[in-house]
Amino acid sequence: MELHELGLRDLQNKLNQKEVSVQEIVKSIFKRIHEVDDKVKSFITLDEENALKKAAHLQDSRKGQIAGLPFALKDVFCTRGLRTTCASRMLEDFVPIYDATAVSRLNSEQGILVGKLNMDEFAMGSSTELSVFFPTRNPWDLERVPGGSSGGCAAAVAAGEVPIALGSDTGGSIRQPAAFCGVVGFKPSYGRVSRWGVVACTSSMDQAGVIARKVEDCALIMNIIAGHDPLDATSVNIEVPDYTSFLNPDIRGLKIAYPGEYFQQAGVDKQVKDLVFKALKKYEELGAIIEEVSLPHTRYALPAYCIISPAEASTNLACYDGVRFGLRDYEADNVLDMYCNSRSAGFGDEVKRRIMLGTYVLSSGNYEKYYLKAMQVRRLIKNDFDKIFKEYDLIITPTTPTTAFKLGAEIDNPLTLYGNDIFTVPVNLAGLPAISIPCGFSDGLPVGMQIIGPTFAEGRVLNAAYAFEQNTEYHKNKPALGGEPI
Repeated sequence: MELHELGLRDLQNKLNQKEVSVQEIVKSIFKRIHEVDDKVKSFITLDEENALKKAAHLQDSRKGQIAGLPFALKDVFCTRGLRTTCASRMLEDFVPIYDATAVSRLNSEQGILVGKLNMDEFAMGSSTELSVFFPTRNPWDLERVPGGSSGGCAAAVAAGEVPIALGSDTGGSIRQPAAFCGVVGFKPSYGRVSRWGVVACTSSMDQAGVIARKVEDCALIMNIIAGHDPLDATSVNIEVPDYTSFLNPDIRGLKIAYPGEYFQQAGVDKQVKDLVFKALKKYEELGAIIEEVSLPHTRYALPAYCIISPAEASTNLACYDGVRFGLRDYEADNVLDMYCNSRSAGFGDEVKRRIMLGTYVLSSGNYEKYYLKAMQVRRLIKNDFDKIFKEYDLIITPTTPTTAFKLGAEIDNPLTLYGNDIFTVPVNLAGLPAISIPCGFSDGLPVGMQIIGPTFAEGRVLNAAYAFEQNTEYHKNKPALGGEPI
């Protein structure tokens, strides 16, 4: 088995047993990237020179929790001295002078940054086709999308280019691509991981998280990145447990609910539903109690999200005006033209669409009619979840209504694209932790199952995901690129 095929913990064990060196691991990762990334198109920026230098330095001085182990970042995390583009023309040449807090914590534990990964521009999209640079492709079928907006992260992990990647999740941007690419995608509770240094899309929903091949690797990274950050006003100051301590395959007596609305939704593929029901049966065999429940306000989640998210995004993106940040038109005759031309050239169509919609719903006369109503619906959705969690430990749903769709198939239909997040958006509206894990295959494409927990019950979510993973073989399946299994 090649080194690039191994997960984070597996690589760590080999290092501890002195079976391999840090340099061998890092060289294996870059060798894999150079072999397959011209097909997958996961990376925007590689940091090979610095990574190899750090690997040489760490060869005999490993002390951190992930010392000498490679990781990559969605290109929304600020990295000191390495450009952070958000896959946008607006920030194409932006080089931060600081690291995001989550990145600093990985660096402090001697992780090795490999590079920055492709995404939908400013994290606005569900397919990673909306990057200004190029679309990323799904390693399971290069004619299909990897999901989004963290599609570069999911594709890179699935293709064996990196063992783990940090992504951001606003309405499913970690879990949906994880489902499409057959890997694990973990979104913590809102406030559990610092957002400082992560370029904002929707501030009340954005959350940094992990994409990996195994649940154990997510727990390992969460031990590092979770915790209070005084630089982030939304970061919660509560104790962080050892997440690896929850990795117990015994879930006897666990009460799991599945909401009927998620399985009766129009447009949900029958094979996707059948595979999730099959997974629920597996949980029953493992001793869990499975019961159907109702989340009655689920049908309003996507409309509410499509009001709240653009409203906050339009505010967050106001700073990209050609003066403070971003692309600038130096040929304009006056300040107003400079603002207009800079933003017109710097933003793509989807970003402009959301800015205009967000500005409209926040405008005088529309705020109470749209934004305030959407916030009231958000509270009803949160109340639905709170009611269920008084009686049940977890909720299980499909992660996505379908498997990965063809490149270009939905690019001209924004409403259809938004619909891919119909099962993940409610979790962000309520600020809950959730994970997507592989639960089967439909016509050769991965299907993801979503496990949702109460606020700050990340350990419980990881426990259930780990138990399923240990008792099934789905996570062991790997895509073939050019006919060679990885």
